[in-house]
Amino acid sequence: MSVKALVAGTGIAGTASARVLLERGAEVTVYDRVDGPALEALHEAGARVVHGEEPPLAVLDEVTDVVLSPGFAPHHPLATAAVDRGLDVYCEPELAWRIRPEGGAPWLALTGTNGKTTTVTMLASILSAAGLRSAALGNFGVPLVSAVDAGYDVLAVELSSFQLHWSRDLAPEAGAILNLAEDHLEWHGDFDAYASAKTNIWRAGVCIGNLDDELTAAALAEAKGLHVGFTLSHPPAGSFGVIDDTLVDHTGPEPVELCRTSDILLPGRHNIANALAAATLARLHGVKPAAIAEGLRGYRPEPHRIAHIATVGGVEYVDDSKATSPHAANVSLAAYERIVWIAGGQLKGVDVNELVAEHAHRLQGVVLLGVDRAELAAAVRRHAPRVPVVDIADTAPEPAMTEAVTAAARMAHDGDTVLLAPVGASKDMYRGYPHRGIAFAEAVEGLTR
Repeated sequence: MSVKALVAGTGIAGTASARVLLERGAEVTVYDRVDGPALEALHEAGARVVHGEEPPLAVLDEVTDVVLSPGFAPHHPLATAAVDRGLDVYCEPELAWRIRPEGGAPWLALTGTNGKTTTVTMLASILSAAGLRSAALGNFGVPLVSAVDAGYDVLAVELSSFQLHWSRDLAPEAGAILNLAEDHLEWHGDFDAYASAKTNIWRAGVCIGNLDDELTAAALAEAKGLHVGFTLSHPPAGSFGVIDDTLVDHTGPEPVELCRTSDILLPGRHNIANALAAATLARLHGVKPAAIAEGLRGYRPEPHRIAHIATVGGVEYVDDSKATSPHAANVSLAAYERIVWIAGGQLKGVDVNELVAEHAHRLQGVVLLGVDRAELAAAVRRHAPRVPVVDIADTAPEPAMTEAVTAAARMAHDGDTVLLAPVGASKDMYRGYPHRGIAFAEAVEGLTR
């Protein structure tokens, strides 16, 4: 392999990329801001290592390829310098696509602002029910570079806008967009760039999209290739949808029943849409209706996604820590009638006013924590001025969440839902959204002691 690569970032994907490149005979330099065990291990494996706050721009004169982790936005000095030099700049999934063996497992891929992990794990459940050796990979779990030659029959692949931006050849057998809404604008620069990155999932020309989402439907209409939509309504010919509480495939002359909506155990209409997206990808791969029904009936959600934690004193406590954008929080807020809302974190440059205005009538109280809580507080004052707001100034992760849950419990009454749907990302205070969700669950458990 005549590649001289710089791998920037030594997280799970970056480390796996460096190791795969070394195994294939590439010359590898690895960069991260701080030294640590990952760099030391890669040095022992044969990589040259560089660390420091300033990116190693001089190294770019010595490499042909640059593999970037999602932490490197297009405007990062290392990324812009690499692109300006005409180097081949890409991400770990793109590397996986390039090294996949001839005749290897096809990829069924999806992206969207919200619902990706739920949908990709639904898809993996369906594929397994069909007797296919599969796994849900991509934006979480095992890196794709470690799985492309592992003997799978088909891969269910979740791709983020970051990964799709840094891709060039990656072209899954079929690609689905679940929805599009403002998110990660600080990374992409603006919404058009974000949406454009998402549409790279349609590079192969088999384009699946949510007809109920205005922005996705508009993008689908302009895409080149085969268009297959899905909708929560009666589907037009060539689409998937719902008829009489039954998911159907209407790509043939007559609708084919797939499963009942009651087979999908997750709350909320958005999860019916997620199931439709998974079913559409599976059907286009040739999976039969019986396997789709079996896979969806047997599906159990990933943690921290509208997960019921406990009912205490007639109040339901729900963890949707994964709701890290207004679009994601919108679907969980819409699932409950009376809510004491725990929110806050890193808003990533998005506007929360529309979200608060839409759900103001549901709010019985609001508890705010995290770095951008003042922006949420201003939106609540503007659109729900009579709703009581508690501001948690503490930034210690567990004590702050305990204080937040205790405050929410005081405001909640029988029949209410205390909902952790933060809107913001978590790393201002937590190691990630799972850590935040666990802190919430532990604080709820503390109410019963």
